[in-house]
Parts: sequence; structure tokens; C-alpha cells
Amino acid sequence: MTGPRYTRLISSLPASVPFIGPETLERERDRAFTARLGANENGFGPSPHAVAAMAAEAGAIWKYGDSTSLKLREALGRFHQRPADTIVIGEGVDGLLGNLVRLLIEPGDAVVTSDGAYPTFNFHVTGFGGVLHKVPYHDDREDPQALLQKAREVDAKLIYLANPDNPMGSWHEAGVIEDMIAQLPEGVLLVLDEAYVEMAPEAAVPTVAVDDPRVIRMRTFSKHYGLAGARVGYAMAAAELIAQFEKVRNHFGVNRVAQAGALAALNDTTWSVYMTRLISGARTRIAQIAQENGLQPLPSATNFVAIDCGADGAFARAVLEALAEEDVFVRMPAVAPMDRCIRVSCAPADELDRFAAALPVALRRARQR
Repeated sequence: MTGPRYTRLISSLPASVPFIGPETLERERDRAFTARLGANENGFGPSPHAVAAMAAEAGAIWKYGDSTSLKLREALGRFHQRPADTIVIGEGVDGLLGNLVRLLIEPGDAVVTSDGAYPTFNFHVTGFGGVLHKVPYHDDREDPQALLQKAREVDAKLIYLANPDNPMGSWHEAGVIEDMIAQLPEGVLLVLDEAYVEMAPEAAVPTVAVDDPRVIRMRTFSKHYGLAGARVGYAMAAAELIAQFEKVRNHFGVNRVAQAGALAALNDTTWSVYMTRLISGARTRIAQIAQENGLQPLPSATNFVAIDCGADGAFARAVLEALAEEDVFVRMPAVAPMDRCIRVSCAPADELDRFAAALPVALRRARQR
């Protein structure tokens, strides 16, 4: 008896997971975390109007959602002052990245990213047979000029850049991104991941023409809007590129409850302002906790703060593991020299209080190892 006949590509890939979720870690350790500060979720939660909209729609969950997400796309079109046919909705940025790679990357095609940048993008590229070419960060930020140079060298189809950046929380001014777009080689598409842009200063948001065929911008309702579990993201690009998604996307991938929640969250501008203040306050608190323990917080334009632990990756890993022993879940960058840091998500005061109590204990244990 034989099993499935996998493709040669799939057979050649290692079994890997971009992120190990906190639930998996809790099962392995046989107890729950008391502070969930590692997944860059929005612990402050979504707009009450979004919660009410989702609850009202729950009774109709037996029906598929609108396969075109038309109301949400039209609302986003008004919000961003662009036609609805330049927007596509998907199962978070992750799902949209997978569809984009499927549209453009064949086995052997070159893709350029930064070493240590968002690993799920890499996961999709290798899954479709693309060849990843990586450049290092510069001063804890992705390096636009190095990305461009590498793209020219390898004739890349895609360049991935996040602004603001995950895992470091750093950002580039809009002019830097606009200059990068102007220098894109012919035939290269810039994947501009703006998952954290709502928390960034306005000066970090570039101006990109609605019909510019060189750029696709990725946004999400997971971070600022507090709907990570609903899995709603969207991409904005020239209408011709957005139309290509119809060939490959999961047309019923975003359920009606999620669509209702995202629409209500987008329309609740009062809650959005309130959330900006909450996240800003939490960033300040995390930075204070770091400094009280002799550590250096990095500037952040996201809903997390990277904290320089003052040594190497092995020491930062020891701090992370010691925090887990204290039931505090955080993550850390995977690549040197950024791996000298731990990354702490913004959260309500009680969870940050637990982090503040656990950090000196974790540092002491890490220094004793």
C-alpha cells in the first residue's frame, strides 16, 4: 500500500513552522502564561462596536460570507480614497502574502528580503519554489538600498520590506520609501508590509499613486484594531494586479462575522484614537520597565518594544526562557545582531505589571547560567 505522491518540491522542504504559538507552548509546559506579551496581539481588545457587530452576525454564521467582501472593500476605499477594485480582502496578511507569491513566483524565481524579517513571507516563497536572497539589517532597520542592490544582482521578482518593521519596531520616513520605489528595477514588485502603520508617525507613511504597478501594500485588522483572531487583512495595489487575486484567492476565506467586525472597527474612529493612546502609553511603560532594569528599549512605531538585553543572542534567549518560567510569554528576533533583544507586546497594565515583576528575576537567572 502506498501513500500520497508528494511533489518533488514539497518532498525537498523541511517540516517547519514560522511561529510556534503560545497555546502550543502552554501545552508543552502544562500550564498557562499569565502575561501574553509575545504574539503582538492587541490585548486591549477590539472596539465594542466591533464586538457587538460580530455578536449580531453570529446567528447567521450558517451562511457563507460575501465572497467579494464588498461592503468592507467600499468602506476601505472611502477610508483610503481609492476605488474598491484596487483592494482585496484576505485571511490576514499571511493569506494575502501566500496568494501574491502564488501569482508571481515559479520554481527558481528570485525573491529579496532582509535576514531576520517576517518569516511567514519566506515560508510562502520556499513553498512555491522561489529562491530567497537576504540582506542584513543596518542599524536595526531594514536597508532599502541593500535590498535594491540585491534585487538588481539576482533579477528578483519581489522585494519584501516592512515599514514599520517586525521584529525591531523601527521605521523609515516616507521619503526613504518613496525614493526606494523610484529606484525599483524594471519588473520588480515591492511588497510593502504596513501591518503596524496605524501605530507609526504620519511621516512614516509614503504617498503611492493608486495605479502604481510597482507596489502592493499590505494592511491588517489584527494589530491596531484588535482582531487578530478574526483573520482579516487587505492589500492595496493597481487594479490590474488586484484582479489577478481572483484567480487564486479563497473566495469564502473571510467569514461573515469577521467581515462585520472589521467594518465596525474601521468605522469606530473614536475607539481608534483611544487605541492609539493606549498603545503609546504601553510602549512608554515597557520602555520604563526596561530602563529600570538597566536595559535599553529601542524606539518603536508598532504595538511592541524591542529591548536590548545588553549581550548576545544566547543571553537574550536565557532571559526569554527565564521569563517563561515566570509565566510571561515574550519572543525574540532570530538573527544576529538583532537577537540580542527580546520583543515585548503592548498590553493592559496588569500584564505589564507581571512583566515588571518577572524581568529582574529573569535577568538574575540568565546571568547565573
